[in-house]
Amino acid sequence: GVKLLLHGLCSNTTVKSLDLKGNNLRTVGAEALGKLLSQNKSIRSLILEWNNLGMWEESFSFFCRGLGANKFLRRLDLRNNQINHQGAGELAMALKQNASLQELDLRWNNIGLLGGRALLSCLHSNKTLKRLELAGNNIPSDILEAVEQAMDHNQDRQTILSETQNRAYILSKEVLSLKKEKTKQFLDLMDTIDKQREEIARSGRTSAAQVIQLQEALDEQHSIMNSLKAKLQMTEAALALSEQKVHNLGELLHATKQEQTSMAERHVLELQQQKQEGADREDKLLRDLSAASEKNLLLRNQVDELEKKCKVQQDQLFQVKQDLTNTTAELKLRAVQAEERLEMEKRRFKQSLEDMESLRVKEVDHMTQHIEASERSMQDRIQRLEAIRIALEEELSQVKAAALAERGQAEEELIKVRNQARLESQQQLEHLEEKLRLMTESRDEAQNCCLKQKQMVAEAQAKASQLSLHADGLRRRLEELQQDLSSKEEEKVTEVNKVKVELQEQIGHLQAERTAQDGLREKIAALERQLKALSHNHREALLDKEGEISLLLEKLRMKEADISRMREEEAQRASFLQNAIMAYVQGSPLGTHSSRK
Repeated sequence: GVKLLLHGLCSNTTVKSLDLKGNNLRTVGAEALGKLLSQNKSIRSLILEWNNLGMWEESFSFFCRGLGANKFLRRLDLRNNQINHQGAGELAMALKQNASLQELDLRWNNIGLLGGRALLSCLHSNKTLKRLELAGNNIPSDILEAVEQAMDHNQDRQTILSETQNRAYILSKEVLSLKKEKTKQFLDLMDTIDKQREEIARSGRTSAAQVIQLQEALDEQHSIMNSLKAKLQMTEAALALSEQKVHNLGELLHATKQEQTSMAERHVLELQQQKQEGADREDKLLRDLSAASEKNLLLRNQVDELEKKCKVQQDQLFQVKQDLTNTTAELKLRAVQAEERLEMEKRRFKQSLEDMESLRVKEVDHMTQHIEASERSMQDRIQRLEAIRIALEEELSQVKAAALAERGQAEEELIKVRNQARLESQQQLEHLEEKLRLMTESRDEAQNCCLKQKQMVAEAQAKASQLSLHADGLRRRLEELQQDLSSKEEEKVTEVNKVKVELQEQIGHLQAERTAQDGLREKIAALERQLKALSHNHREALLDKEGEISLLLEKLRMKEADISRMREEEAQRASFLQNAIMAYVQGSPLGTHSSRK
């Protein structure tokens, strides 16, 4: 259906806006739209929101070729069309060729970083695009800022071009008006000359009529001379105004040049500030690196001190063990010596054994208790030392693990910081290079505009000089005519004396003609007043109709907004119903049985 509709619109010349929102257009629709854009010459606004034009690359490339060939479209809406970075590259190629599109909406697609860069690169050659929406496309903020700057540059450029065109149009109108006034003056002079010739010819036929016509001609010539003088003064004033305008334009050009130089200096200062900020950031990073290295050194020193403490404690443990072995050996030696003494005493004092047995038993018990108590104390001390050694070893392992973790974290942070610094420096350099390139382009365009304005001013000056030369020629012609009139007046003074009698008879006729002319003038003034009143009423009626049209357009826009809102609500309701039905089907026993199968 869309293919047939678009095929019919290819030759249409009345449709200005086309809205195909939410029609699930895919391959065939994209190809038909590309054909429509390449052939149609009347559509100015095309809305294609909520379709799937970007799913197939070949059909979308055909659509982009049609867009590149179009020269009449002003607004294009491609929101929610699943356009990826390759489709964005095709759009960028089309925008490089297109010279009429002013608004492009690409929100909520899948353009990404590569697509954003492609669109940004095409904006350097496209000078007509004023608005480009890229929200919801996973595009970095620096690319979005660069796109906004390019849009601002395009808008400023178009405003400057429109101002220059308006100024050139005004100057051309003024020059044409001056030309028309000069031609009118020249025609008036020629008409007056023809009238004078006719009056001179008539004066040769009848003396009385000649005298009357000569007097009238003299009066008319005086009035014409006054009007010519007034017109000359007006032309001189107009020339002075044009010269003042030319001077003002020169001052404006000088002011624009100064603004450009100031803008260039500001950009240079901004670049220097950004370089200083980068250097400060690098210094901060180096300081952080030095602090991290110092922390690592402190941690290493702490680890070394802990290892030394562990070694000292191990040495102490070894010495305690040696003391224990020495004490046990001494105790064993003492026991052996005591047994030998006891045996000697048994041999020597067999008789006194019975008396001393009680004492010996007591001493043996006392010695065994003392030895057992000493052994218990030594074992307790050994256990404590071993617990201390185990705790120190655990602390050593924890400290080593913490030191290794901190070292790894510090190394990862160093790597991250270095990568971030490199990326930030690269991004800043790219951003600054783009700014410089955009500034150079704007400067070149401003210089071209200044050159064009200078050429226009030179042409206006040349035309003014030509008009001044023409005015000098007219002045010389007037002087010649005045000389001819003075000679003719001298000739006719002699004839005036002869025709005084006939003048009195024809004065009555002239007065009657004057009264008739006054009546005609009054009628002409009344007709002009009626025409002014009619034109004023017509203008008021036109203004009222324009106000009614604007009110109707506002009502239409409100109704369209209500219709779009109703459509969105219906779409939401349909989606809710579909989700509820799917949930019901999945929760029903039939759905569970089918899922088990």
